[in-house]
Amino acid sequence: MKDDLMLIGEIAAFFGVSRKAMRLYEKKGIIKPVEVDAANGYRYYSAEQVQQLNALLELKALGFSLDEIKMIIDGKTEKAPLLEMLEKKRQAWQETMNSAKYKGECLDNIISNVQGSQTAEKIAEMTEEERAWLLVKMVCVEDVSVRQDLSAALWV
Repeated sequence: MKDDLMLIGEIAAFFGVSRKAMRLYEKKGIIKPVEVDAANGYRYYSAEQVQQLNALLELKALGFSLDEIKMIIDGKTEKAPLLEMLEKKRQAWQETMNSAKYKGECLDNIISNVQGSQTAEKIAEMTEEERAWLLVKMVCVEDVSVRQDLSAALWV
């Protein structure tokens, strides 16, 4: 029977995870070996466990916790709560993408400001205070009130 099974080290190496991670997945009850050799403690995994590990790693890459992954893999989640969980994760990724896009736009703005600034060419010769003022003028600040508060704080 062991000819069609994989040892913990083999399955871990195949997926690029550690044996320790595999033991954690076992401890959490997510992926249990199909057989544990009583004599030497070797853990053996079947094709089904390989598929489960693949699903686990995909869900983990999408940001799901091990507890959420266990619920999904175990099939203990009804369709509506599963869809809600997936939708929340999708919304979280959408927020992350929006944030990354905004940061990219801020960097574009800073690059444009630095490229268009004659003063920036002398940045190495400036005092710390002059550099600070230059950076304040060039850096993208998220909100007008934050910009006003920052400006007021700098004048104090």
